[in-house]
Amino acid sequence: MYPESLKNLIESFKMLPGVGEKTAERMAFFLLNEDQERTNFFANSIVIAKEKIRKCSMCNGITDKVVCDLCSNELRNKKILCVVEDPKSIFLFERIGSYNGQYHVLDGLISPLDGINPEDIGIDKLLDRIYNESFDEIIFAFKPSIEGETTSLYIKRILDGLNIKVTRLASGVPIGADMEYVDRLTLERALND
Repeated sequence: MYPESLKNLIESFKMLPGVGEKTAERMAFFLLNEDQERTNFFANSIVIAKEKIRKCSMCNGITDKVVCDLCSNELRNKKILCVVEDPKSIFLFERIGSYNGQYHVLDGLISPLDGINPEDIGIDKLLDRIYNESFDEIIFAFKPSIEGETTSLYIKRILDGLNIKVTRLASGVPIGADMEYVDRLTLERALND
């Protein structure tokens, strides 16, 4: 029905998360109606980002340099390390604007049921960094899940005996929540934290 090049464009948009057939068609037709300069900018942005974005050699976050701007910033607190599960988490914390320490990104979380073991998520690189730098505190900022808890406990066990404070993000009752609708596990966790 559609010309081959348009079908390919629609299929390409469908590869994006959350984009179905109709949305992909709307996006494709939108681009067809854009002027050539804007379309070229869009296409070049994809190609350039794919070519230039890499992992920071220190924190494992994403950057277009060897060492990202956060790791090379001398004004950041070098004594606190926030460990996250993916690079997107760094940008979330940075948007909040209240954390001024260092980051380290793992390559996911331990999940034996999915066949993801400690050696699969880059814990060795994290441990090398902890042993070679002098951190006073390590903060685990993982999602509150079985995988997050497993990963936190695994790393914490390895760090036992070092003179480093190990903490995690608090979790519990969200602001504005009606207490009668808070589940037992969330309430228990909020009390413990």
